[in-house]
Amino acid sequence: MAAALEITGLRKRFRRDGEWLDVLAGVSFDVGPREFVTLVGPSGCGKSTICNVVAGLVRPDAGTVTVSTGRVAYMQQKDLLLPWRTVLDNAILGLEIQGTPRAAAHEEARAMLRRFGLEGFERTYPATLSGGMRQRVALVRTLLCRRELLVLDEPFGALDAMTRAAMQGYLLRLREEFGRTVLFITHDVEEAVLLSDRIYVMAARPGRIRAERRLDLPRPRRATDPGVVTEKAAILDLLHAEMSEAFA
Repeated sequence: MAAALEITGLRKRFRRDGEWLDVLAGVSFDVGPREFVTLVGPSGCGKSTICNVVAGLVRPDAGTVTVSTGRVAYMQQKDLLLPWRTVLDNAILGLEIQGTPRAAAHEEARAMLRRFGLEGFERTYPATLSGGMRQRVALVRTLLCRRELLVLDEPFGALDAMTRAAMQGYLLRLREEFGRTVLFITHDVEEAVLLSDRIYVMAARPGRIRAERRLDLPRPRRATDPGVVTEKAAILDLLHAEMSEAFA
């Protein structure tokens, strides 16, 4: 079966303070249909740049990106809700752009907001919501874009531990229910192990794939499960070795 996302030989550099900075140095990996794949790596290794390239926001200097499902839905760490729009109108933004009639978009969004525990907040403005609620609205908006591939760049990074755990649960349930393919970025190794089918560990800048970890662990997973603890330790060892080499 063809990969939902295939990246080959991706290279990118940016000009900073008059000099060229190599960010990606020949990154290659794939994401299978309905697979949950996570990228972890040191800060500055190019994870977000990969997301921006996959989403079509940044043009690579070399390499290819093939998305077999067409366009992608992209959610960043900041919720990016429009402050002058209500929860309901923020949720339908993608549908509106795609030309869905407003009444139909509202009906679809109300059903989705109900699934995410946001019923009764449809007319609320973002400024009055908690961080976790704002992220739920942003996740609903991303889902309503109706794309098979979700690219999620540290979507829970700014949340407290309890809210993050709740959002992880939401994400796993929606993935099971809607059968979406997910490319996920996180600095949290435990989060990666709890959520993923496979994890790619990236090297320090310029970014490249250092290792691939396939997680044949039963679900649901808990942080205290022996398999989760073992896998987390193995990935942390890889990251520590990478950082040691980078600063040697």
